[in-house]
Amino acid sequence: MKILIEREPLMNSIQNVMKAVSSKPTIPILSGIKIEANDQGVKLTGSNSDITIESVIPVEEDGIVNIHDLEPGQIVVQAKFLPEIIRKLPDNQVEMNIDEDLNIQITSGHAEFKLNGQDAEEFPQLPVLHTDNSFDLQIDLLKMLIRQTNFAVSVSETRPILTGVHIKLENDLLELVATDSHRLASRKISMTDADHLTFNNVVIPGKSLSELNKILDDTQETIQVSVTDNQILFRTKNLFFLSRLLDGNYPETSRLIPNQSKTVVKVDSKDLIDSIDRASLLAKDNRNNIVKLVTKDQNTIQITSHSPEIGHVEETLVTHSIDGEDLKISFNAKYMIDALKAIDTEQVSINFTGAMRPFVIRPEEDDDQILQLITPVRTY
Repeated sequence: MKILIEREPLMNSIQNVMKAVSSKPTIPILSGIKIEANDQGVKLTGSNSDITIESVIPVEEDGIVNIHDLEPGQIVVQAKFLPEIIRKLPDNQVEMNIDEDLNIQITSGHAEFKLNGQDAEEFPQLPVLHTDNSFDLQIDLLKMLIRQTNFAVSVSETRPILTGVHIKLENDLLELVATDSHRLASRKISMTDADHLTFNNVVIPGKSLSELNKILDDTQETIQVSVTDNQILFRTKNLFFLSRLLDGNYPETSRLIPNQSKTVVKVDSKDLIDSIDRASLLAKDNRNNIVKLVTKDQNTIQITSHSPEIGHVEETLVTHSIDGEDLKISFNAKYMIDALKAIDTEQVSINFTGAMRPFVIRPEEDDDQILQLITPVRTY
């Protein structure tokens, strides 16, 4: 096998597949990256027990030549050293030669590395997904869906199913939900070309979605999403991202969302974020990072935080409107800031149903496509 390739696309592909390579893999050969060369181009593969990433470098794309010389073959290279070697090579072109004893010679300019390779036949074969459950999404939309929900997954393994994002598609409506049992993030979008596809109880590990989000560029190109019983595949022209799904039944979360409210506060998002951020400066040492909100009159709220060891902070904030009962409520400042940033609108509506009931944050224009729910903290 022989490849003469441009360094930049090779480096980009290596960085993509490295996100699936574990430093302590269950199978030793998975600590390496599989490199395959054929007439179409070069394909790199990285895998662990949860995700597999394939990145293809075509010989030529959009009039730009990536690969200048190529003899077919395949090899597995230790992933630990390859990224740094390629990154620090002196020339813009890289030549890789593999001999019959699986020795790899990497040459660029005056630099030459020799590495021991492994037999690519020992690299596990990837499952071929056969499914009719496929739909297309714009990549920038998918990234937004991940950003608006994935932060709310649980980081605790006590309930593994909550470490993932639940995806449901029915009646041409795609819904993503994440919860760690203290907060919940929900986002819906209408699907015009899902061909009446239906699936439920598809739970993607939050870690998989984080890695996918890092790899994808913000473009309006489409990505194909295919779902099977235990795996999900995201596929673009040159990228193949396969993740296992989490086992188990995701809890029914719709009943957690209150359908009525006793107090509604409409306020500028940025002002509220800044105010809570300042109040939490004294609360950060506190285990729960607790901030208190009190309604004062028809359009003023007071944000306070108190730490016996450090001190007290108090700030009043003028809102657009406050309707309903007077309210005193305490909550985790980080949860509130995360939720407001995820909604990402200028104004929000916060619907409270009492001091000890979960409250819901939505865009002020009463958009039912996105909501954030937070459970308050009991303070005495």
